[in-house]
Amino acid sequence: MAKIATVITNLFEDSEYTQPADAFKEAGHEVVTIEKEAGKEVKGKSDGTTVTIDKGIDEVNAADFDALFIPGGFSPDQLRADDRFVQFAKRFMDDCKPVFAICHGPQLLITAKTLEGRHATGYKSIQVDMEYAGAKFLDKEVVVCDNQLVTSRTPDDLPAFIRESKQLLNK
Repeated sequence: MAKIATVITNLFEDSEYTQPADAFKEAGHEVVTIEKEAGKEVKGKSDGTTVTIDKGIDEVNAADFDALFIPGGFSPDQLRADDRFVQFAKRFMDDCKPVFAICHGPQLLITAKTLEGRHATGYKSIQVDMEYAGAKFLDKEVVVCDNQLVTSRTPDDLPAFIRESKQLLNK
């Protein structure tokens, strides 16, 4: 099964992490949480969900993972200020590995300059940013581009996001 790198920090959108992570684990995949340092606890913005980080960004290499998962909330905006996370995300896109980004998750991909020419979606407030980054923005519950990139808009889209992400992992 797949080993999924999950980049996450404080103020992530709780359900956008917990529901896909639980679904991935139930399907037999390994979900590895990554932040600045291992052992740190990060909290969600809506429900106060606590996640203990498995690995620090300096301990991981994109080559050791099969896919990247970027939950939304304020987490991706914070992570994109750190070039280590930007380069980590860029590597998955450049290597054509599956990338799952929901809500504000595509912000990390915008900063990595990896959305040009890609069909994608995200939270309405980042639509213009995505378009400036060259993405072909689609206002749909889920967009799958080139059998690699899965994006969705909000927690309401989680069933479709999880379905398409799991389907891509099983290819």
